[in-house]
Amino acid sequence: MTPRTDTGGTRKLNRQMLGKLLVIAVMMFGFGYALVPIYKKICEITGINLLTPKDVTVEEIGNTQVDKTRTITIEFDATAQGPWRFRPTVSSMQVHPGEMAQVVYEVVNTQPRSIDAQAIPSYAPQQASAHFKKMECFCFKQQTLGPNQAKQMPVVFYIDPALPKDVRTITLSYTFFEIGGPGKKSS
Repeated sequence: MTPRTDTGGTRKLNRQMLGKLLVIAVMMFGFGYALVPIYKKICEITGINLLTPKDVTVEEIGNTQVDKTRTITIEFDATAQGPWRFRPTVSSMQVHPGEMAQVVYEVVNTQPRSIDAQAIPSYAPQQASAHFKKMECFCFKQQTLGPNQAKQMPVVFYIDPALPKDVRTITLSYTFFEIGGPGKKSS
């Protein structure tokens, strides 16, 4: 004699289990999708992992006096860590402390795919970094470059007049690197 199986009850239990598993899978996907904005908000609140915070706003400048008695030479440099050409349009310029200035960097995506990238600035001498105030900069956010796209990206800045008197030359250097790696699919 063979044991009798309850196929109706088993099917009902299987459907209930399938429903529960689908709900769990959808919840896991939603949680994973929500992690990115949650992570960014936590980093913003705690102040960690900020690549390039915005230095100042127009309202914070106030009535800055330009120091015409001093001239600072600003040298511009670029390093590309990825599949593109990246360079400043001028190699140097002279500015007076407190004077607004602008330089443009060019980037050309040499790939037939879209690329997300980020620029990180560095300054020499190191003590100049606290006195180099950027109003507008492509380094404040990630850049998306379309296939074979060329882009001109401005940096609007001024040098704080409190810069030590012995500093006569500042080098602003950007390293431009790909976010997400070369395996990322184009959209």
